[in-house]
Amino acid sequence: MSGERVLIIDDEEPVRHFLRVALSGQLYEISEAASGKEGLIAARDEKPDVIILDLGLPDIDGVEVTRLIREWTQTPIIILSVRGSENDKIMALDAGADDYLTKPFSIGELLARLRVALRRADQQASETIFTIGNLIVDVDKRLVTLGDKEVQLTPHEYAILKTLVTHSDKVITHRQLFNEVWGYGLDQELHLLHVNVSNLRRKIELDPSHPKYITTESGVGYRLKGE
Repeated sequence: MSGERVLIIDDEEPVRHFLRVALSGQLYEISEAASGKEGLIAARDEKPDVIILDLGLPDIDGVEVTRLIREWTQTPIIILSVRGSENDKIMALDAGADDYLTKPFSIGELLARLRVALRRADQQASETIFTIGNLIVDVDKRLVTLGDKEVQLTPHEYAILKTLVTHSDKVITHRQLFNEVWGYGLDQELHLLHVNVSNLRRKIELDPSHPKYITTESGVGYRLKGE
């Protein structure tokens, strides 16, 4: 690592201290916030490369903090929370979080997820434009338009769409998408992929319940229909 900036938003000082020591040892530059309001200000002013966010903040729920951050930046957000129910994960992902790790957690797994998030954010796109119907994906500019309207996607949503458009008309299995987008196996948390695909469909499909672009291959994966 070479000084990537990590913002930790967590109201528990022992957790912040543990993360600060562990991540500083990996040469990350650390900043901290103990509340949602402080975190929003820090995210705006310090422009971190990745955000680690707790949901149980004293003033603003972490899901709302995620939603507010997503109004102006696509900085990767990794949720680190004691809340481990599927509904909590879905709510956070719906709000725009990129990943979700439940406390107690392995520092090794957190470091792996940080590396994936940063690698994905820094990845240089190829100079290719894909046009499928009214959908245009400019990979070089990381720009997605539907008709004449720009579509705002989270990093995970964009990574899924990029994978599908670069393999249009080919079935991409769940495992392939996991490896491409998250960089590690998540077979036991298949809902992460389903939530992101559902969010993506809501943004690019005229009728998400009857998708024109991203079709489901039952029990296998997804296919983006080319023309």
